[in-house]
Amino acid sequence: MATISDWTLPGAAGKPMRGTTHLPDGDAAGAVIFMHGFKGYKDYGFLPHMGATLAAAGWIVHRVSASHSGMGHGHGDFDETLFRADTWSRTVEDLQCLASAVDRGVLAGDGRGTVLMGHSRGGAAVLTAAGRHVGDGSLGALRGVVSLSAPALLNGLDEAAAATLLETGVLDSPSSRTGQALQVGAAWLQEQLDDPAGHDLPALMNAVHAPMLLVHGADDPTVPASNAVTLAQCAPDRVQVYLVEGADHVFNTPNPFAMTAPASNELADAEQAILGFLATLPTV
Repeated sequence: MATISDWTLPGAAGKPMRGTTHLPDGDAAGAVIFMHGFKGYKDYGFLPHMGATLAAAGWIVHRVSASHSGMGHGHGDFDETLFRADTWSRTVEDLQCLASAVDRGVLAGDGRGTVLMGHSRGGAAVLTAAGRHVGDGSLGALRGVVSLSAPALLNGLDEAAAATLLETGVLDSPSSRTGQALQVGAAWLQEQLDDPAGHDLPALMNAVHAPMLLVHGADDPTVPASNAVTLAQCAPDRVQVYLVEGADHVFNTPNPFAMTAPASNELADAEQAILGFLATLPTV
């Protein structure tokens, strides 16, 4: 049975990332860095189950709560100040810190290369990181990228919401889970206005050399499956799309969800698609 352990490491702006590692029995096939989505965290919903499933198949999996997610270990409240300061670039920096930790042996990796995987906003973040840092070594030996339920655009705000955010400095985004009055900070949008090329997800995907898998629920009401189709057109020779029939944004999995509970049919389908993709990746 895989060994599971928690850790804390510095991430973007020196703020702590909290993580959980699944270590498989025997030799590992490689390391997967797993990033959550907006208002998510490493212990959210299906993430622990998917981590355990991949570890059972021989992969080291590092689930992480990003430095500016505002979350620690478990299902507690958000740190509202950190949450408000989050940006795409800070998540990308977290991914670089994690890849470096794997390369240096601070986090387990067995020298077999790294796969970036993320859900929803985390899926867009891993694609952005891979596109921004092609060939510069900051993501280590990147073998592949897996995106789950990701949007095709990094800025989905309408004009009115964007104007409010820039004028007032914040945009309300309450948490239905905790009841907290969370806010998105203006830095999230301002960095996109200052660096449009660094936030052009279709163009960034076209720059990625590693194989990519886009897994999406066919019935996702939050981020429609058409987003995956749009992204796949950016690099058709390197992208595979797998649509999970009957699946919503979280593959029909509640939060919280016990790691050892039986997976929904939709989650099991998504997990098998990912395992099939991982098995095709070239070794390093």
